[in-house]
Amino acid sequence: MWSVIRWLVLRIAAIRWLFKLGGLAFLLPLALLLKSIGLPLLIVLAVLAIPILILLFLFGLPIFLVLIFGSMLMGLIGVVLTIGIAALKFGLFIVLPIWLIWKLGGKITGWASKRDQGDTPPSSSTPPSDSSSGPTTGPISDPVDGIDPA
Repeated sequence: MWSVIRWLVLRIAAIRWLFKLGGLAFLLPLALLLKSIGLPLLIVLAVLAIPILILLFLFGLPIFLVLIFGSMLMGLIGVVLTIGIAALKFGLFIVLPIWLIWKLGGKITGWASKRDQGDTPPSSSTPPSDSSSGPTTGPISDPVDGIDPA
């Protein structure tokens, strides 16, 4: 009799434990997102740190020191990547829109100033030519003794 009650209590406890695990299902998308971001980040860290670890092994350093140095190096690269991603987010979401607005404003004011200047007739900057003064192209005077003074 006691074994049947014990079996029933354990069965109910196991079922309740499974339902508790199902309560964490809302964290599953977050876990998948971290997995999709974290694995490429770990690959980048490994690609950068593994050649240095191999060099340290070749120089004959103790494995313990190599692993400590390698973990410190991977941690440093992780910090650099974190700061770089934060700087990229800052540049992408703050600096880029301000820069685009600045450029767009400059173009709009440039178009507006060209449009205002387009209504007035263009002024002639060259003085009217006087045909009585002689030719304006070619040598104006003959060279003296075959030597051009200019």
